[in-house]
Amino acid sequence: MSWRNLVVALLTLLYPFAVWYGQGHVEPRLMAALLAAVVLARIGANRTLASRGWLIGAGVLLLAVLWSNQSLPLKLYPVLVNAAMLGVFGWSLAHPPSVVERLARLTEPDLPPAGVAYTRRVTQVWCGFFVLNGAIALYTALWASPAVWSLYNGLIAYGLMGLLFAGEYLVRLRVKRRLHA
Repeated sequence: MSWRNLVVALLTLLYPFAVWYGQGHVEPRLMAALLAAVVLARIGANRTLASRGWLIGAGVLLLAVLWSNQSLPLKLYPVLVNAAMLGVFGWSLAHPPSVVERLARLTEPDLPPAGVAYTRRVTQVWCGFFVLNGAIALYTALWASPAVWSLYNGLIAYGLMGLLFAGEYLVRLRVKRRLHA
């Protein structure tokens, strides 16, 4: 992992807690520095259409914070991330190979047709996750307290992602056993 990716990962993990803590203590314009740091760390890291869309969205959120000095645009960042991930995974379904198939082929280049179908289904499940998670992130940004927003977007959402990863891994082991039996 490059230092840039490590910085982005760390800033992303700390972001919800910094926004929660900063509310009432720090002007939103100053809290926007954290989002600006994430944007600056990501610039040039990846030049895909999805990363450009994410950068534009993050830039719009930054401008909205700077203009309004309100925290809502900062709280919408997790919604943007889920929308970007949905875009990447959804695009790959329309333009195969799917994201999960590409990842699977890193360790299993000769993926059988049943494996391709399975990875497509997993990509669809992730799309559903991003829709649901993004909707909850939007709900918490618009109507929940800062503490609930931070708890969901900084802890619960990551826990749910981990559960989905672990659950998929267990299902994958079972599917592989069935295919090789």
